[in-house]
Amino acid sequence: MNHHPRSSPLAYARELHARIITFDSHIDVLPDLGSSQRSADEDGPGCFDLAKARRGMLSGAALVVHATALRPGPTSAEAGRREHDERYRIITGIARDHPDRAGIARTPAQFRQLAEQGRFAIVLSLQNTAPLQNLDDLDAWARRGIAQLAFTFIGTNQWAGSARPYPFIGPGPQPQGLSELGRAAVLRLNDLGVLVDVSQLSSPAFSEVLELTRTPVVASHSAVRALVDIDRNLTDGELHALHDNGGVAQIVGFGPYLRPLSAPMRQRLRAHWVAYGLASPSSLADLLSVNDPATADWDQNTFDTFLHEFHEILELDRPQADVTDLVDAIDHAVSHAGIDHVGIGSDFNHSSGVAGWMTVADNLHVTAELVRRGYTDQEIAQLWGENYLRVWQLALDAADPTEAPADSGETA
Repeated sequence: MNHHPRSSPLAYARELHARIITFDSHIDVLPDLGSSQRSADEDGPGCFDLAKARRGMLSGAALVVHATALRPGPTSAEAGRREHDERYRIITGIARDHPDRAGIARTPAQFRQLAEQGRFAIVLSLQNTAPLQNLDDLDAWARRGIAQLAFTFIGTNQWAGSARPYPFIGPGPQPQGLSELGRAAVLRLNDLGVLVDVSQLSSPAFSEVLELTRTPVVASHSAVRALVDIDRNLTDGELHALHDNGGVAQIVGFGPYLRPLSAPMRQRLRAHWVAYGLASPSSLADLLSVNDPATADWDQNTFDTFLHEFHEILELDRPQADVTDLVDAIDHAVSHAGIDHVGIGSDFNHSSGVAGWMTVADNLHVTAELVRRGYTDQEIAQLWGENYLRVWQLALDAADPTEAPADSGETA
């Protein structure tokens, strides 16, 4: 029985969250989370901690084992591996240090069990395979509990082409689609029961993944290109392809991907390019991605300074969008992929957040807007996690039992 009429959307959202699973498919963790200076269970800086998750009534999230995109060099792979290991330590430490509050979910059943216990369900997600050398490294990460994996971040690497190729990061001959290693990796991930995350891939790589995969895929944090015409967003054709694949597009709360940049912001960014001797970008895609081939010849310091200033300029307009823009993108995705194939992935702690949804504590505002738009309780439950859990289970069901890592069936 519904205790709150839909004329009070926020109150209704609170009542609804009390009885559904809610899942965010892409959250970064701050480096100090769980340190001696900052408990993961205290409300602190940043967009995510267990205290904020309770306020936002979030059942669980895919927390990202991330490696910064580095220019290939003698030390870059080792630096990336160290960063992966450090993020993994931070994320698994949340469950270790607060076993009454959180646990690692390696299956949807474990996720539901944790949610029923009132514990935050952590799903492990790996992003950027540039530091990984071969398919054996995928096996090793699957044994460590990784449930979803994205080949790229900014910069094309030896596995796959990126939607933001960044010539500085990936100089020289690189795949636009999948490399031979990347193609083999899709099949290996299928065998391992690991979800392939297509959010950061180039369109050619996206298409190749969908041609090769035996299981549904996830776009863990993407928006739609019909609303903001950039390569990082999904085309209507790609949304239809995700429907046909059985996968799910998790719509991201990143302002510049949800609402086109303002004219003053475009002018500021163009001036920034010109100040560094680059051609003024003609497209929105090139304003939001450092794709000028001339940057391939820069030294690390010049690139780092340029990128830092670029992000500082972008922050001047933050948030560039609000919850209505987010749900506009959800509406569009639903109209092209279908209600069974859309979800929500914030990308919090990575310059993400829209007015009304700046941290996980604000989740109810997203639900309230879905209520205002007329989504049913069941549809909201699908968007907030049921679609993702279905796709995850399909990936696990299709795994090769001789390849997939053994699981104790216990929640960590």
